[in-house]
Amino acid sequence: MDFDRIAAEFMRALRGKRSQAALCRRLGYRSNVVYLWEAGRGFPTAARALSIARTVGIDVQASVRRFYVAAPGWLDEIDVATPEGVARLLADLKGTSRIVDLARDTGKTRFAIARWLKGQAAPRVNEFFHLVECASLRLLDLIETLVDPAALPSVRARWQSMGVARRLAYDAPWTQAVLRTLELDEYQRLVDPPPGWIAERIGITPDEEAHCLSLLERAGQVERAGSGFRPVDVIALDVRRDAQAAARARGFWGRVAAERAEAGHRGTVYTVSGVSAADLERLRELQKAYFSEVRAIIARSQPVERVVLTTAQMIDLTDGNESGPVSGS
Repeated sequence: MDFDRIAAEFMRALRGKRSQAALCRRLGYRSNVVYLWEAGRGFPTAARALSIARTVGIDVQASVRRFYVAAPGWLDEIDVATPEGVARLLADLKGTSRIVDLARDTGKTRFAIARWLKGQAAPRVNEFFHLVECASLRLLDLIETLVDPAALPSVRARWQSMGVARRLAYDAPWTQAVLRTLELDEYQRLVDPPPGWIAERIGITPDEEAHCLSLLERAGQVERAGSGFRPVDVIALDVRRDAQAAARARGFWGRVAAERAEAGHRGTVYTVSGVSAADLERLRELQKAYFSEVRAIIARSQPVERVVLTTAQMIDLTDGNESGPVSGS
């Protein structure tokens, strides 16, 4: 991703139908600083950009709540369109990821990133976008809560691809595991991958393998490479956008996990416990933090040697009608 270009296009999308001069006057500037932002010749801080979004009529606090789905409690107390709010958001997305890893991925110094996370310095909006993507892989999800990604030419195609990929994740869940299997170093070293190799590796039928590959190819997520396939673009997906479809996907993968557990596969632990209502909320916060860390590790994991299903279920058995946001990816 070209984060300077994304930032410039984002500032243009915020302007909407207003002229640059009109927006400058509304923001209290005498010079045409908006032109410089949109030309990529300088950028406001992330906090200022979010404040501008609020000025043009965007409910920034509600946007960030939608980004989280299950919003953290700090959003009730801290304005995200402030340096403190930006720092808290970045620290939240960072989770337990190491600053040294974020520095390597963004090309920034550890000192700079540490200051941003502590609120001791203010990242520009392009730097903020870069760090959000490296920490969470969900920059486009955040942008979408603020402006229409279709208005950003540099990410429009990727955003559309994410929509297609998300629909496949809902309607044909095994496509996601097949796609991950194509990333395996072992598969990529095969000169002539035989039909059924993927199926045997992840425990599905050859017919299911062929069906998934056909769907992925039609969706443009894979392309033929000799007798095998290779991913065209691997996209991190947040499948919570459609609550009913996401619930079906969670149920599907929960059943897969249960079948593998009953077959004796390692990796399943459980406990049935009595806890206070307050501690249940603490456990749910830990669950969210766990998934954030899982995503961060996955983003940097090389070489790709295993395809792993990660589920984290926490169900209040005393509430038979319990429903609400649940982490998923």
